[in-house]
Amino acid sequence: MADVLRAESLSKRFGNNTALDTLNLSVASGQIVCMLGANGAGKTTTINLFLGFLEPSSGKAYVNGQDVQADKTAARRQLGYVPEQVALYPSLTGLENLEYFMRLSGAGDTSEQQLRVLLDKVGLDQVAATRRVQDYSKGMRQKVGLAIALGKNAHALLLDEPLSGLDPKAANEFCSLLRVLADEGKAVLMATHDLFRAREISDKIVIMKAGRMVAALDSNALDNASLEKIYLQHMHDSETQPEVAS
Repeated sequence: MADVLRAESLSKRFGNNTALDTLNLSVASGQIVCMLGANGAGKTTTINLFLGFLEPSSGKAYVNGQDVQADKTAARRQLGYVPEQVALYPSLTGLENLEYFMRLSGAGDTSEQQLRVLLDKVGLDQVAATRRVQDYSKGMRQKVGLAIALGKNAHALLLDEPLSGLDPKAANEFCSLLRVLADEGKAVLMATHDLFRAREISDKIVIMKAGRMVAALDSNALDNASLEKIYLQHMHDSETQPEVAS
């Protein structure tokens, strides 16, 4: 499988604070990688560097071999981004929001039939599609966000805490959808605090702490108890002790 997302010695400093420290990470087509870590661990910084929202202090971020900083527009065309709170126009329906953002991204087919196909694919029922977004639950908003990413034919999905605030049923539906999209060839990089959902859907888990990747784990080799033990051990380790990614 070819790497769609790749970070090479990627670092970001804000003054004396190192938000991300020499990260080396890749996400291949068809792969889900979940980043775990406390607030301030570097997860959101990583995503923002791939999106070109931040400029790296050193190292490079690549999307399908494209250096993000060399051509942010070309890199972003290949990315779908779903933040913790998907920003939609509340007075518009799900269909209208999808059409607007697809046109904004320069996507080809924005016919109502195609829009409904996309919303159906992400599990938003046809009745809800014609309701105003102001009446949507968070889970429904997240589905529209995914539909927007699919509509622009994104090769990779970047998700920043998309499960936060979702009830168990909505979180399960969202994770199942991500697995389907990965199986269709999307590369998925997701930041989350949910250890057990991460283990269930991902192919690889990376644990971030103080801007560093301190572990890279094969999800299939873990159960919930072992993942929790490894995660808590890294969180409890003294900041003064050197940590090595496995």
